[in-house]
Amino acid sequence: MAADALAPPCHGDAWADAYLATAPTGDLFAGASPAMATRWRDMLGRLSTQAQGDPATLADHVSRQAIDLGMAFRLTGDEQERSWPLGPVPLLIDAAEWAQIERGLMQRANLLERVVSDIYSTQSLVRDGKLPASIVTGSPHYWRVMTGTPPPRGHHLHFYAADIGRGPTGEWRVLADRVRTPVGVGYALENRLALSRATGDLLGAMNTRRLAPFFDELRRGLAADCERTDPRIGLLTPGRFNQSYAEQAHLARYLGLLLVEGDDLIVSDGRLFVRTIQGLKRIDGLWRWMDSRFLDPLAFDGRSHIGVPDLYNACARGGLMVSNWPGAGVIESRAFAAFLPQLARELLGAELLLPNIATWWCGQRQERDHVRAQLDNLVVGSAFDQDVAGLPDAHFTPGSALDGTQRAALLDAMARRPMDYVGQEVVKLSTTPAIIDGQLTPLPFTLRIFVARDAAGQWRVMPGGFARLAGHGDIRAALMGRGDMSADMCVIDSKPVPPDSLLGVGAPAIRRIGGMLPAKAADNLFWLGRYIERTEMTLRLVRAIVGGSIEADLGPSLASPTMARLVDQLALWGAIAGRNGAIGPLCATALGDARRSGSVRALMGVVANIGEGLRDRLASDFWRLVRLPLPAFDGQVTETLLDASSRMIERISALSGLAAENMGRTEGWRFHDMGRRMERAINGCRLLTTFGSDGASADDLTVLLDLQDSQISYRTRYLTGPALPPVRDLVALEPHNPRAIAYQAARLAEHVAALPTLRADGMPEEPRRLADALVARLAPLTGDMLTMADIGDIENRLLRLSDAIGQRYFLQLRKTQSPDLLS
Repeated sequence: MAADALAPPCHGDAWADAYLATAPTGDLFAGASPAMATRWRDMLGRLSTQAQGDPATLADHVSRQAIDLGMAFRLTGDEQERSWPLGPVPLLIDAAEWAQIERGLMQRANLLERVVSDIYSTQSLVRDGKLPASIVTGSPHYWRVMTGTPPPRGHHLHFYAADIGRGPTGEWRVLADRVRTPVGVGYALENRLALSRATGDLLGAMNTRRLAPFFDELRRGLAADCERTDPRIGLLTPGRFNQSYAEQAHLARYLGLLLVEGDDLIVSDGRLFVRTIQGLKRIDGLWRWMDSRFLDPLAFDGRSHIGVPDLYNACARGGLMVSNWPGAGVIESRAFAAFLPQLARELLGAELLLPNIATWWCGQRQERDHVRAQLDNLVVGSAFDQDVAGLPDAHFTPGSALDGTQRAALLDAMARRPMDYVGQEVVKLSTTPAIIDGQLTPLPFTLRIFVARDAAGQWRVMPGGFARLAGHGDIRAALMGRGDMSADMCVIDSKPVPPDSLLGVGAPAIRRIGGMLPAKAADNLFWLGRYIERTEMTLRLVRAIVGGSIEADLGPSLASPTMARLVDQLALWGAIAGRNGAIGPLCATALGDARRSGSVRALMGVVANIGEGLRDRLASDFWRLVRLPLPAFDGQVTETLLDASSRMIERISALSGLAAENMGRTEGWRFHDMGRRMERAINGCRLLTTFGSDGASADDLTVLLDLQDSQISYRTRYLTGPALPPVRDLVALEPHNPRAIAYQAARLAEHVAALPTLRADGMPEEPRRLADALVARLAPLTGDMLTMADIGDIENRLLRLSDAIGQRYFLQLRKTQSPDLLS
């Protein structure tokens, strides 16, 4: 054992003293006031006690909480999500210092609203020479079509984020303005939730301001600009492959918004509707998380495949609130930072309370000459966040990092198109404590602070933020980079913060309905159920091969006709290529070969992919079960394969239990359960055809009972061994057997009957007619009457019913359908 393994846990002040001994000048903790320094010490002392003096233990504990909450993100080019990198040490800011930041950001939000409003209305700033025209028209986020299209209540901005940095001497400055997509606000909320769960009452004991009131104001502010008093608001996402999709799904769930993609929406008669299983339902507002150019391929970028055709028309008609208004992103251009101080004096009659970092737009001769002369002391970037000649990418590049050839290329490009470039001062950022490799280490940081309109149209600043700690990338980039870390930022009051209550005035009316179910969500839930059931049946086949009751003395062998049929069934379902090879490797392939579409590994991958599209509707427990690593397979007919298949069946059973016990009995649950019932019934028909044919052996019938989990029921009911008529009756026609085909048919008919109908004449729709006919077809049969022709007919009926459900509830509704404008 190492000598230090027996060392006692560190004293509470040890972390703070060790950190301060190495912290650079201007560190957030080292430069704190005496009162705040005491708060830092108290916090680190409590964290040290909780972790028994080991920083790595604390980091692991917080990381587990983030994983349990389902926090994840993608880097550009990633196929799979990454766990969210949350640091365990929050940033602390005094309430008095925070008040100055609040005032500065509210002033800045007002200024940006004034500028955007002028650009898309009178354009007086350009006409009067206060703003160069090329600053506006040169931006890829300027859309001329939006000129003269005012937003409801005149609010182009409902939500605004600012990246701010703290210099070594304690001054705060704005690094960038973000109005296109509010990335980070959901992560700020999730950071707070994870840290609270990991540290108990620590945040409350420090008098940390709460975030919940801000989100309530945000929700009310969005609703206030909608036409109806009880509006339906959607959060428009680019889809599950977007880098921050997990954040968007969490926000939609937290705020009670409808998570929608472009395919879910349709414009009819100048109104926006969402396609649901009840038909078209009006959408009053959108909180968009995609760039303006993707919103409407007819009005903006015709190459977009994720937008809503004719959405611009719905905006122009004035009946749709969109946050932020299309085209507002023009204000994000880096070139604007060079003009905002002057515009503040012109429009607000005041200096900026929270200044920019110094910026020079090279479209002006004097500023261009300054950038050229001071290139070694500045960073140079694209004025409009696009790739430009002479720079490796659209982000900032230090002039001092360019070699002679690169410098010459940049200066030549700047001479040809100077308006494409800006120079900015080199940012020197303050540091804050972070745990890296088990040690408290100072890291430079930026904060993304969020501002939203309340119901009265006034700006409110979230009392906290998203802290980003530098890894190896550009800390001023819009999204998290490789190696970056996040942290919670806490505003500390001098007195206890009262608990929040959303009761009382303004509380919503009580409802006992599950809300609308978009057609795409119903589709995903249905197929999620089918793939979960398909995975379970594949596992049961493998378990029957490696550990079933047939040939118990000799072990599994392809010489057995029943065993050969089991292996053939795996091949038929795409889990293996065929019978070639020994049984052990074949079963290992069926379990773990992701290249085989029917393998358990591939099927679980499909379950995870479908589940990602339902992130706003599935509990975090679902993700914990799906993301558990699959067992290792050694390719031998050993206890390993048997145990692996059994453990996976237990995991599938846990997923089924979550649906059975935790899902509300809404339409969403019905579609999920219909998917499982449909797959189970179809599989039942196919297994009957394979193992319950007229010439079935005793081994065949034994396997059939095992696969249908009906062995115990048969043995308690019949004293003899398996016989064909009673086995067929039990697994196909027994109305009380939850594995029987007739049981699935009855449940399918119940679900279909409970779903909404679009017909006003009282006649049954096609799914209802087919489901009732299937139940009637099965009702008079008994096991001794059931023929193979009957089984084939029942399977065909199930397939027609599945198609009818898809045609009625899943396919996109046509514009020719008449929407209910009052719905």
